[in-house]
Amino acid sequence: MTAPTALTEQLTPKRVAAMLLLAVMWGFSIPVTKLGLQSTPPITLTALRFLVAVPLFWLYLIGRKKLPRAALPKAIALGVIGIGVGQVSESLGLNRTTASVSTIISATIPIFVVLFATLRFKQTTSRWHWLGLAAAFAGIVLVAWDNAGNPGQSAQTTFIGAGFVLLSALAIALYYVWSVELCAQYGTVPVAAVATLAGLVTMLPGVGWEMATVAFHVDLVAWAAAVYLGVLVTIAGLFLWLWLLNTFPARFAASIQFLQPVFGIIGAAAIFGDRMGILFAVGVLLILAGIGLSMAKRQ
Repeated sequence: MTAPTALTEQLTPKRVAAMLLLAVMWGFSIPVTKLGLQSTPPITLTALRFLVAVPLFWLYLIGRKKLPRAALPKAIALGVIGIGVGQVSESLGLNRTTASVSTIISATIPIFVVLFATLRFKQTTSRWHWLGLAAAFAGIVLVAWDNAGNPGQSAQTTFIGAGFVLLSALAIALYYVWSVELCAQYGTVPVAAVATLAGLVTMLPGVGWEMATVAFHVDLVAWAAAVYLGVLVTIAGLFLWLWLLNTFPARFAASIQFLQPVFGIIGAAAIFGDRMGILFAVGVLLILAGIGLSMAKRQ
């Protein structure tokens, strides 16, 4: 990566465009995953995503500094947690929830990032963060309750499905927090290259099980979803995010977390016709309020 440029708070058209583009790419990831799941089982679809992403990471590292052997165990463990558990759990949950519900539950990741960072770096946790966490959990219950058993939805939401998505949010937040020091020392891309490869290897037994027990055909839509998730969400999204962090204060760049669920819900409504009732709307407000409270006065 190039050396970071001076950080300024000026909101230029280029930065606004980059933040909006990233919010759209990441926000649409769950509706696109749901689309791919219509023909392909969850573990196989997730594996296809990283089968696309892993070679691109390693191609980028040709001629660049690789991760030293001493750091490999930590990077592998991160891949197992963030990808083997986090991304697979998200796909398993999407199989049992609507895209809109999964989008909103996944929006709690920043809250868990703050919580785990507080524990990891032995910082004090304010009452505002605990209030935000409580509000977010109340919102999750409301959005799941509003969609459970609603015959108008493209696929009913179950509490098991919501639980899988929540597990995904926890695992991905752990991945983010525990990768901070490793990425600062060795670089984000070398760490991500090893972690994604480790996560892909972790999925292979599950892929074998699905191939042996489930009759399916990976159609063009599933391949298109895998390419979108692998190229735009995983690779391009990471580099765009790093560019924002190198040129813009993190507290401003992180505001895209508030936009992602908006675009995710728009995508879910456009693709699957997901309808949102009163409880869903209240739940969304509680979750967004929880994110705001948990991130208040924190970088």
